[in-house]
Amino acid sequence: MQRMLDRLAAFFTLLIERPVSLYAAAVLRIGYGLLYLVFLLREFPHRDEIWGPGSPWTPALAKQLFDQTGWVSILTLSDSRAYFEVCYAAAVVTSALFMLGWRTRAVSVLFAVVVASFHARAIFMTDGGDNLILLMAVYLVFTACGRRWSLDARRARLRSGAGPEVRRPLHDARQVVVTVLHNCGMFVIAAQVCFLYGSAGLYKVQGGTWGNGTALHYALNLHLFQPWPALSRAADEHVILIAAACYLTVLLQVAFPFVLFGRLKYPVLGMLLTMHVGIAVLMGLPLFSAAMIVADAVFLPDRFYRALGQRCRRAFRRTGTPRPEPGLVPAQPGPAG
Repeated sequence: MQRMLDRLAAFFTLLIERPVSLYAAAVLRIGYGLLYLVFLLREFPHRDEIWGPGSPWTPALAKQLFDQTGWVSILTLSDSRAYFEVCYAAAVVTSALFMLGWRTRAVSVLFAVVVASFHARAIFMTDGGDNLILLMAVYLVFTACGRRWSLDARRARLRSGAGPEVRRPLHDARQVVVTVLHNCGMFVIAAQVCFLYGSAGLYKVQGGTWGNGTALHYALNLHLFQPWPALSRAADEHVILIAAACYLTVLLQVAFPFVLFGRLKYPVLGMLLTMHVGIAVLMGLPLFSAAMIVADAVFLPDRFYRALGQRCRRAFRRTGTPRPEPGLVPAQPGPAG
């Protein structure tokens, strides 16, 4: 009982005193902001057919569905084409600002509104990747995802160098609230990813095609998921590898929540990365795969991202122009002729 109480006290102290996984939160912010920005730019030529007034799923039909489901969307507030173009431009700008981490606390709310609005407007054209991005956009509103690798972080460093910070009781109380919300948000994100993998694995266990190792064979032969038919046929010829990939996929997804507290999670995350890249290439689902890869980043500790940042800086310095050593004067070119 005493050990349990000590653990609860340590958890409570961690919850209110120090924000956890700030670098992971920054990676999630950058990843989903960039992903949605690329998504909007990619669909720019088709924006009217998907979300605009010219869509077969008209704003009137969307409003009728909203009355039944409770969804809302800023895109249905007006049928004007000019209004839609303004909303689309605002969505692109919001995604870019969220990725860069400018005024992140306010922009994160706008980003969640943008993702929810576009998701609800064409809800019958969404997939698992869209659903995950929507969930993560809502969760990131409660996190301090602008504390690292952002314009806000740069501005805070410049401000701290200008003079000492005055500690006030109201400021301290605000920091506690921000820390608690951030930590709870990161815990919810981690739990969401664990639930996603675990439920997907348990669902596959119930299917006969996954049990006999033929599920990927059928997936590779679906015309809907054949961006490169020749590549799909070439992969389908390796029967043993396809069966092994089926069993490994189920094993990884079911075991994922149980390997997060040891070093075994690193090879598991590496194999999941390979799996998602394969899904993006072979099945033509880049948005879903990218959304899952970004979500997996929440399980990497801050020391990993700090070490990664240090290595990137050292690599950048090695590729730059070397500075002369102190006390040495560079040789001057002699006179011509």
